[in-house]
Amino acid sequence: MRFSLRLLTLAAISSLAIGSPAPAQDMPFHTYLQQVAAKARAQGVSEGAINAVIGGLQPNNRVLELDRDNVSSGGASSGFPPLAPYIRTHNSDARISAGRRVYRQILPLAAEVQRRYGVPPEIILAIWGHETAYGAVKGGFDLPRSLATLAWEGRRRNLFETELIGTMKMVDRGVPRSRLVGSWAGAFGNPQFLPSVYLRLAVDGDGDGQRDIWNSEADTLHSIGNYFRDAGWRPGQPWGVRAFVPNSVNRAAIGTALNAPVCPRVHVRHSRWKTVREWRALGVTPQGPIGDDVMAALFEPDGPSAPGYLLTQNYRVILEYNCSNYYAMSVGLLADEITR
Repeated sequence: MRFSLRLLTLAAISSLAIGSPAPAQDMPFHTYLQQVAAKARAQGVSEGAINAVIGGLQPNNRVLELDRDNVSSGGASSGFPPLAPYIRTHNSDARISAGRRVYRQILPLAAEVQRRYGVPPEIILAIWGHETAYGAVKGGFDLPRSLATLAWEGRRRNLFETELIGTMKMVDRGVPRSRLVGSWAGAFGNPQFLPSVYLRLAVDGDGDGQRDIWNSEADTLHSIGNYFRDAGWRPGQPWGVRAFVPNSVNRAAIGTALNAPVCPRVHVRHSRWKTVREWRALGVTPQGPIGDDVMAALFEPDGPSAPGYLLTQNYRVILEYNCSNYYAMSVGLLADEITR
């Protein structure tokens, strides 16, 4: 199971009183950090890196509040908000025009990245645009403090403890402690990687000996491209195409029987997989270039009377970055707009 970078699949949590300690906390903060330090030493992390990352830390109550708000707003309703308003908000004219401007500026680099990883540059730019507005908004939280707070809280301790130790390993490998700044949930840099993802997949794209996804365009684009290649991007296939879906299509007959173990509310909205040729035989007509042998699922995010889409395996790769149909659709559609 691949880890989703920004939006985690959140389990239900007991009711928490804002402003009071979370009930999952089972020991004093500094006692817990000493346990983490012992685990880091056992994994070969240097004493200097351990002290640099957790020395003097205090829990961040604002991080706890944001985490509780994130859980409570996860959506318990069985219905789904419409996609169109989300796209209008997130794929604004400003975001599209900025993406086109950056694309023109980095054409040689974009071509190099596509040759190496097989991922179209517009997809990479759309990720960058959605994550940090092309580097303009990268977060201002101290990463070790945020991760230590979330790990100590205890609800997802294994996850955040691993990421906290990951920041220590980053420092051991030369990342300055002062650079460890990002979102309240521990993601950082232009692509909003977590420490474990940075350690595994970040790339030194400009050859200066650093994997600087905070400031280097080359490192940022190479790293996102490497992430997508690792997640299974299939060169030569679109993420999806808009499709005409006649009323004659029996929606019940094409419904999926998939019981997805991860992000089930995302996948339950997609049809079963068919080749594009099979979709054409049902009267579903792609409105963009896509091969007849490509496997695709039908998605009608706003119902039968609204635009439909044939989604490929590459759409699933975008979902690996953030397991949300709204996010993945906005990335794909922004990528289309960038090169329009």
